[in-house]
Amino acid sequence: MDKQPRPACIGIRREDKNVWERRSPLIPEQVGQLIGEHNLEFTVQRSEIRTFSDAEYREVGAEVSDDLSGCPVVLGIKEIPEAAFLPRHTYIFFSHVIKGQHYNMPMLRRMMELGCSLIDYEKMTDEAGRRLVFFGRFAGIAGMVDTLAGLGERLETRGLQTPFSRVRLAHEYGRVDLAKAAIAEVGRDIVEQGLPAELSPFVVGVTGYGHVAKGAWEMLDALGATEVEPVDLPALAAMGDRGTAYRVMFREEHMVEPKEVGHRFDLKEYYGRPELYRSDFADHLPYLSVLINCIYWDERYPRLVTKEWLRQAFAGGGEPKLAAIGDISCDIEGSIEATVKATEPGEPFYVYHPETGTVRDGVEGDGMLLMTVDNLPCELPFDASREFGVALMPFVPSIARADFGRPLERLDLPGPIRRALILHQGRLTPEYRYLEKHVRE
Repeated sequence: MDKQPRPACIGIRREDKNVWERRSPLIPEQVGQLIGEHNLEFTVQRSEIRTFSDAEYREVGAEVSDDLSGCPVVLGIKEIPEAAFLPRHTYIFFSHVIKGQHYNMPMLRRMMELGCSLIDYEKMTDEAGRRLVFFGRFAGIAGMVDTLAGLGERLETRGLQTPFSRVRLAHEYGRVDLAKAAIAEVGRDIVEQGLPAELSPFVVGVTGYGHVAKGAWEMLDALGATEVEPVDLPALAAMGDRGTAYRVMFREEHMVEPKEVGHRFDLKEYYGRPELYRSDFADHLPYLSVLINCIYWDERYPRLVTKEWLRQAFAGGGEPKLAAIGDISCDIEGSIEATVKATEPGEPFYVYHPETGTVRDGVEGDGMLLMTVDNLPCELPFDASREFGVALMPFVPSIARADFGRPLERLDLPGPIRRALILHQGRLTPEYRYLEKHVRE
């Protein structure tokens, strides 16, 4: 039998998606501050892999236990196993259900059966729809580092020695400052020694301009890359500059065009009626050395890189200038159609063979190199957890003291939390009732 839940008690569950997931939604220092300033209680599940030890949480006044049944509210990071849910508890985590992701519908159904409430970090937004609690910056940082590391390995298999060969995977650095220092050293080598003629000009394209893209851009700053505009790419290709790395950001107007001749691009229209547009991103691909994909995508929107484009690019033994794709967005067969599976930090790469549609793990083989790790921020667990906790802390006291047993209309929650409430007492809230059909299916 469950313990009687205590008021104002927050549970922090251990992450168990895989051995790489070492993050925490609140670090010990933040837990101690919330205990001292708001008289909250915390129970933290024991974990042997979390980047912050059990002892560190005990030292700030938290209880450490495997049992979270006495905490009516439980914080996590990634999806929670169905067997771990407790009846009528409130869970806050990245549920990955808002697109109707079929692989998480059994989890959502189980929460409904148990009368649970669900708050999703991804939907904690201000009135303008801007996300308030996120790991996106660290996905961009780790994704850029991993992709450059894979590029260096890939080029070595072709007999090309470059400064990128020294880049390690993000989890091997563990901290943002160490990764940034290593990338800066690579940038200095490019300036002083130049890159092979086969790679010049070296151009990294980044799709998107949100938090993820800004993280990737941050590492390109460290590399010392020179910014150019999409319109400059054809002229840049003729220069053959070996001592400069270039970067280019692609916004929606650079990725799609209206289907109707003479119709001007309109961002609001594109978001509302994407079927009126088609992708013209292939026009940019011949000029890119590396593509880092950071956009939001669902099935309504055109793809950026199709399997057909890859098939043509590699036809007859040919090889495009594009040497690697870091698909940080990692939508399976989505905006990058060759993203046919997600990878893990220990084995982040595979090569997609366009003619056969098969993949080979690692960096060797014919075809396109892809990096498709789907939980990149876990590679930088200390920095990612600390920054995430700073954003989350202001909301914790009101969540802890909210009475989720009340009817929805009487539930006292700040706007960002109410907007993120997907389930209340096992029922989909009005904004998320579109998920009913996905749960049934």
